[in-house]
Amino acid sequence: MKTVILAGGFGTRIRDVTNDIPKPMIPIGNYPILWHIMKGYAQYGIKDFVLCLGYKSEVIKDYFLNYQHRRSDFTLDLGTHEIEQHTRSISEDWRITFAETGLSAQTGARIFKVKKYIEKEDCFLLTYGDGVGNVNISELIKFHKSHGKIMTITGGHPPGRFGELETDGNQVVGFNEKPQVTEGWISAGFFVCNREVLDYLTPEDDLIFEKTPIESIVKDGQMMVYKHEGFWHPMDTSRDYQLLNQLWTQDKAPWKTWK
Repeated sequence: MKTVILAGGFGTRIRDVTNDIPKPMIPIGNYPILWHIMKGYAQYGIKDFVLCLGYKSEVIKDYFLNYQHRRSDFTLDLGTHEIEQHTRSISEDWRITFAETGLSAQTGARIFKVKKYIEKEDCFLLTYGDGVGNVNISELIKFHKSHGKIMTITGGHPPGRFGELETDGNQVVGFNEKPQVTEGWISAGFFVCNREVLDYLTPEDDLIFEKTPIESIVKDGQMMVYKHEGFWHPMDTSRDYQLLNQLWTQDKAPWKTWK
C-alpha cells in the first residue's frame, strides 16, 4: 500500500520560522517534519511513498538523495568520485516517488497529478506533509476495510481552526472546511482512500481536495470518520514549531511511537 503525502504548498503562515525551505522540511529536532511523518507510517510496514512536490521541491529531493551522507563521516575523492565511509551508514528501507505537481496547484490537483502512480492500487493512504500524530495506521486501515465506503478521514481534537466534521455515528454527513468555532471532531487528515476516490478529481490547478471532491464524497454517503482520541498537531505557526520541538527535545513527543 502506498502513502501519498501533500508536500508542495508555500507554507505562508510559518514564514517567520523559515523562508528558504518548504514547510515539510521545517525541522523537529534533527529531522524535517516530513521525515517524522514518514517514520510514523513506516513503523506499520507502510514504506512506499509518493511525495506531491511544488514549492522548493529541490530541497526535499536533495535531502533524500544525500540522506546517508548527511548523517555520516566520509572521504570524497574529487578525482575519482569515490566515497569512503568512515561511520555507520544511516538509511531507511523506504521507496519514495518524487512527483512534480506544480508550484501553485491546489491539493486536489496535486493528487490528480500523481494518479498514474496510485491508480493500480485498490487502496492508498493520503496525508499532509505538515502534521504529526500517534494515529495507529494499522487500526485505521482495519476500520476503513470494515465499513465498505470509499474513503475514511481521521478525526481529532486539536485547537479549533481546522475543517469540522459533521457526523452521524461514524458516517460523515457534512464538512465545514474552516469553522470559526470548533466543537466535536475536526479533520486531522490521515485519509484512507479506495481507488474510486480518484474519480472525484479533475486536473484543474485550482481544485481544492477539501472542497468539491470531499463534499461530493460526503454527499454520496461514501466517507466515514476514524475517531482518533490521541495526539495530533500541525506545524502551522512559529508557536507550533516551538511546541513540537520542545516536546521532541524533552523526549515527550507523543508521535514518536517507533523504536
